[in-house]
Amino acid sequence: MSPAPVSAVPVSPAAALASPVSAPPSGEATARIGTAPPGTAAPDGDSWGGDGAGARAGAEEAWSGADPDTRIDAPDDGGGEPGAADSGGPEGVPGGEDPSADAADTDGPVAEASPDTVLPAPAGPAAGAATALRAPTMLAPIVPRDGAAKPAAGGVPGAGGPPPGSEAAESAAEPADNLPDPEQVLAAYEWRFHHETLRELVENPEELREIRDRLSEKLEPATDNRARARLLSLRAVVSRILGDLGKALSDGKLALAHAEATGELRRIAIAQARLAHVLQWRGDFAEADQLFEEANSSELPDRLRATMHEHAGRSSYDQGRYIEACNHFERALELRKVEDPGLIARTELALDAVFNKVAENGWGPYPRSKDEILQIHRPPAPAFHDRVQRWGYTNAESEFVVPPEYADVQPFRDQVAWVRRPEAQTWELIDEEGQQLITASAGYLGVGSFSDGLAWVSRDGNGSWIAIDKSGRIVISEGFDDVRPFRRGIAAVRKGGWGAVDKTGKVVLPTRFSGFATALTDGRYVDGFTDEGLAIVDGGGRKGVVDKAGRLIVPPVHPAVVIHPVAFLIGNGNGKWGALDRRGEPLIDPVHPSRGDVMDEIDRLLADTKPVL
Repeated sequence: MSPAPVSAVPVSPAAALASPVSAPPSGEATARIGTAPPGTAAPDGDSWGGDGAGARAGAEEAWSGADPDTRIDAPDDGGGEPGAADSGGPEGVPGGEDPSADAADTDGPVAEASPDTVLPAPAGPAAGAATALRAPTMLAPIVPRDGAAKPAAGGVPGAGGPPPGSEAAESAAEPADNLPDPEQVLAAYEWRFHHETLRELVENPEELREIRDRLSEKLEPATDNRARARLLSLRAVVSRILGDLGKALSDGKLALAHAEATGELRRIAIAQARLAHVLQWRGDFAEADQLFEEANSSELPDRLRATMHEHAGRSSYDQGRYIEACNHFERALELRKVEDPGLIARTELALDAVFNKVAENGWGPYPRSKDEILQIHRPPAPAFHDRVQRWGYTNAESEFVVPPEYADVQPFRDQVAWVRRPEAQTWELIDEEGQQLITASAGYLGVGSFSDGLAWVSRDGNGSWIAIDKSGRIVISEGFDDVRPFRRGIAAVRKGGWGAVDKTGKVVLPTRFSGFATALTDGRYVDGFTDEGLAIVDGGGRKGVVDKAGRLIVPPVHPAVVIHPVAFLIGNGNGKWGALDRRGEPLIDPVHPSRGDVMDEIDRLLADTKPVL
């Protein structure tokens, strides 16, 4: 498709969000990205503001979280999402837990700019533009030479530093040679961005090489997957910025392998985004865009998702996909509902670059859909043939690729589908070419769709559900009264009460609950466990939270519970809402009239830090 012609360059609504100030005489605007305001987190945890009793109680625990980009708090396993096992790492790397190595995760918060450092708004006409655009600008803060950010004394959450004894404090004190911790230095680093490429500029490469060397020193004794995923991916970030893209690619891929071995959604997403950024710089755009899209789960915190949209927008910009780039930049602003001067400044810079390119070359290709970016295969779709009065499957051109010869069919899932012939009462399994995998003689009156390679089937159609694989082999032989599809290796099952099993049939959650009622703050309801490995259980009308390892994080004592990306919202049954942290400890007292008010309070309590991707 040829680029659309441009006669006038519109300004995105995002461009109007900056506060107007006069531009510097030099023609170069600056914004400090990385100067930590009071209340900013140490680089391995989220900071809190405010002095509410509930907030402070939760804040004392908040510093133990392993991923500053993504969480308020973590369970007792030392980091990551509840219930994730840290074993089975990449070949040659021990997968066992190493408490000394599993320091608090410094996955890159960078303090945001203060309101008075926002880039100036458009001031004056620009050639070829119907709307005012200012001259190209750079974000040009000063890089502190001492490297590390200095937390405020006392270690009080909301006062600039982690509390004593927390993982953040341990990480800060980790180096024995009194040199600044490289993760904290990187978190506090202040970047300058090129006005046309939108990439970081390096004034002192030796300083970054020293940071990389220090990361390597920390990496050498680390044996657990969490620590290695974090350190390798951060080293990939530094190598990328230094232009050592081969080293960055190697570290990024290995970091993702370690992250996947933890099974933790947020850790995997961060490693994916960092690797995607390396691939973008290498020009491997298809793979980069796929990783950005895969990483950006709706179960992640909004500020992490916003940063991912920023980087995905820059990848689109590099490809000349300017409409798609603007969509990503504006989505980032939408996700950060609170005022975010740093994001506004970076978006202003990016929009300047976009509009200058558009004035020269047009808007480029139309935006791609998520399925197009992920290159998702579209299986044949069920279709009814009016003339023969039978079901079959058609391709995208509405041509039958599986003949219409069935009395009943189910959609394809996991590349297979259940079908029933007119003369049979039981189901058979076919692949996308119509080849039979399981015959009707297997005798299944009840069948469920395949998910994670398994499907629940029943010979009477009413109970005694067992799990089989695509060859028909019985994997879980114990019959359950009711079941739900597998999701990331876990399935909800009922036998008397509701519980959960893994793909081997091992009971990970005893069948003693009234049901599952997993609600998320984005409005979705999940039938069982979330991608993060959490579920809301109903215990006699009261709600609680369990993880995929079967641990009870929040006892079922609350009238209502909703899963927030970094907390749990709770309702007291009288129309008032509060929040618990990720350990189930009080965070916000249930005094707010709506869930939205509690979510706003969580945003207020969290310092405006930015992940380093």
